[in-house]
Amino acid sequence: MIVRILCQTGLCLLILASAASCERYGQFTSDQLGTTFSPTDSTASKEIPIYTYEIVNDYPHDSSSFTQGLVFHNGFFYEGTGQSPYFGQGHSGNGLSTLRKVTVETGEILQSISLDRQYFGEGIAILGDEIVQLTWVSQIGFVYDLATFQLKRKFVYQTEGWGITHDGARFIMSDGTASLYFRESQSLNQVARSEVRDNRGLVWRLNELEFVKGEIYANVWQTDLIARIQPITGRVLGWIDLAGINGDDRPHDPDAVLNGIAYDPKADRLFVTGKLWPKVYEIRIKPKE
Repeated sequence: MIVRILCQTGLCLLILASAASCERYGQFTSDQLGTTFSPTDSTASKEIPIYTYEIVNDYPHDSSSFTQGLVFHNGFFYEGTGQSPYFGQGHSGNGLSTLRKVTVETGEILQSISLDRQYFGEGIAILGDEIVQLTWVSQIGFVYDLATFQLKRKFVYQTEGWGITHDGARFIMSDGTASLYFRESQSLNQVARSEVRDNRGLVWRLNELEFVKGEIYANVWQTDLIARIQPITGRVLGWIDLAGINGDDRPHDPDAVLNGIAYDPKADRLFVTGKLWPKVYEIRIKPKE
């Protein structure tokens, strides 16, 4: 068991991480991990706004789902899952990564496909009539027909695959570092890259992404924080603190972290969930007093 105390703009988090949880840390140096969060000081807290939340509603979520990506589209959730490390240890499911279409109100899985066991599924994004799914370390992404989930084509990338969203014209991808990669919508070739910074330096471990009202929302892995990012400059415009959002419903597992952000632009609704969480939360963001 590894204990990490991380602080950012007045927010301190105690993280208990198992050895399995820390495998993703292997690509980072201790110095890089240290720049993920900044020491507290009065200047930092004044320069970058901190937001909190109120829960508007909650919806059932498959508690065996190792959520890696979440999208709201035309009244349904679409979810990408990874291979649960708990397969065979009391959690249901077949241990495979999946792509799913889910009823919002009931959590019923309406449509699902499983990835080959060699692939660990990651973030997803929908653009037009296609849905894109990343894989973690295989450096291969999949493009499916949105209606049928039939595989249309594959694409490759040179980094790990963590989160993905789009701005209506380009896909935006994270790889667990401080970088965001912009990719052409059809070929998914990389066309630009930016680094995400707050007022104290680079922000590392960017994971699940969602494009919300011209901003990129990115959850920082192994925390309850979402960064609000200006796409062109990569500057952090604000921090959303979701600490305590699932209270007693949160599984007592170090891997059961925040890892799903979805936005309904028509009704201006924001949803969040996490790996192995039993609920999806519809939330309203408000300034932290």
